[in-house]
Formats: sequence, C-alpha cells, structure tokens
Amino acid sequence: MKLQDIDKKRYRKHLNMVIVALIISLMTLALSFGQLFIALLSSADGDNFIFNLSGVALAGAICLGVLHRLRHHEFMREVFYVWQLKQSLNKIYRKLRKIEAARDDGNVDAFIILNFYYAASSQLFKLDDNTITMDSLQAEINKLAALLESNDVKVSLDDYNSALLAAF
Repeated sequence: MKLQDIDKKRYRKHLNMVIVALIISLMTLALSFGQLFIALLSSADGDNFIFNLSGVALAGAICLGVLHRLRHHEFMREVFYVWQLKQSLNKIYRKLRKIEAARDDGNVDAFIILNFYYAASSQLFKLDDNTITMDSLQAEINKLAALLESNDVKVSLDDYNSALLAAF
C-alpha cells in the first residue's frame, strides 16, 4: 500500500454521509424486513425475536453488499483508502513487538516497516483529529530517525511492501 494525499474536509464529509446513510438504511431495512417476516411467518402467540433478528441480519448483509459494490466509486475513494490504511496498520500492529525488537537489532526491513507505520499513523491521526497521541508518535519517529542515521540507512515510504511482514 502506498500513502496518498487525502483532502481531510472531503474525507470527513464523505465519511459522515456514508455513516448517516448506513444508519438510516440499516434501520429502515431492518424494521421493514422484521415486520415483513412477522407478517408472513409469525403465529399470533409466538415470539417474534427470531424474525426481528433475521430482519437485522438481512439488512446488515444488504448494507455490506452495497458498500462492497460501491467501494471503488469516486465518492468512496477517501473513505475506502482510510479503511485500507487502517487494515494495513492493524497488520503491522499485530507484529509490532517483533518488528521493534528487530529494529533494535538494526534490521533494515524493520526500519522500512516502522517508517511506513509511523507515517501512516501520523496521516490517520491527522485525518481523524487524534492529537492526543501525536506527541508519543513523534517521539517514536525521532527515535527511528536517530537509528537510521546511526546505522547510515536510507529508507523511503516507497520501499514498504506488506510482504515484508512475513519475516516477523
């Protein structure tokens, strides 16, 4: 995955619109399907929980299907990019202890992964207005920069490939 420049205002606007549309769609479809299942399949004295649950499940499946189909639409570009970015960060985070240990041993692949991880985290924090953890992230970025300089290693964001994670 390569980092992209994202317009924060457009991203936030589109994310909010997607969230509102999902909430409205999920509520409308779940209630409609639940009532339809109750009308068609319920007995007068029966428990309707399973029908309501089925309506929610079907509505959720439809909403996910629509999102899946629209994920490459221009309107969803920023939202889908951030979703992919979060997935990439999560894959790195799951192996972070091993990567940091390798970093301390001077492993160049660890340097590359952490360089991407810190840059992507910084971008994500800025897009989501998460300023609380920026100081600790900047400390990690500075630590990595010092290690790169002391080991005389040059890394670029373009060097990152998710296949590098397989070694950890």
